[in-house]
Formats: sequence, structure tokens, C-alpha cells
Amino acid sequence: MKTSSAKAKGRKLQQWVASQISKVTGIPWGKDELIASREMGQTGVDIRLIGEALEKFPFSVECKRCEKLSIQSWIKQAKENKLPNTDWLLIFRRSNEKAMIVMEAERFFMMIDRGDLCTDGKMKRKREPKSNYHKFLDEVGRKK
Repeated sequence: MKTSSAKAKGRKLQQWVASQISKVTGIPWGKDELIASREMGQTGVDIRLIGEALEKFPFSVECKRCEKLSIQSWIKQAKENKLPNTDWLLIFRRSNEKAMIVMEAERFFMMIDRGDLCTDGKMKRKREPKSNYHKFLDEVGRKK
């Protein structure tokens, strides 16, 4: 596959992710918006989130569109690019397959416990913690 074709596929995934974040936050996405797909080849997170967008979706997103999976190296890259006060999030996709997400399990279960994520898959807005489990994980998870 040509490099230009591979970059086009990667760009398309980033744009899809930006549009999905836009849907769950209600904030428009695009070049001059609070949610944008980073230009190919630039360093840092793949989805640029500013202000309200980052508050509503506090993740540093790394996108990968590859046939050969290199999950461990992608996680390392996501952690290295992680912005302060966010969690890293890896989104990858292979041809003829749906996009998949990788994140730390403790953070995922904390989101469920807090009610930030429903069974219908939609992010909810900030709510008070439901249990001491959340408080414990929040302390442990944010210190790393």
C-alpha cells in the first residue's frame, strides 16, 4: 500500500473519531472548532480537544489504522502523548472490521461505577460518585 493511501485511511479514522466525540459531547468538530483531527505527521494526540470539549471528553486520543497490530507500542505512544488531567485512549481499526478501543481497565470500571457510561454506550455528563470504590480508584488512577 502506498504511504499516501495509508495516511488517507488514518486521516479518515481520525475524522470518524472526531465526529463521534462531537456526537457524544454536542460540540461541533472541524478545523477551527473545539474538536479537530490533528494533521497527519504532527506530534501529540491525534484528536485536538480544547476547552469545553476537553472538559466533556477528558481523554488523550491516539488513533491507529493498521493491519498489523502493535498494541503495546501504541499504548506506549498514547501514554507518552497523554495530556495532563486526561486518560489515554487508543482507538484502532483494521480493514473490514469495526473500530476498537483500548484503555486502562480500572478507569473503564470507574466510569461505569460513576454512571459516566450507560449500557447504551452514551457518555453522561458529570455526576457525583456513587461509591467509595470510585473515590479509591480516582486517587490511585490520577497519581500515576
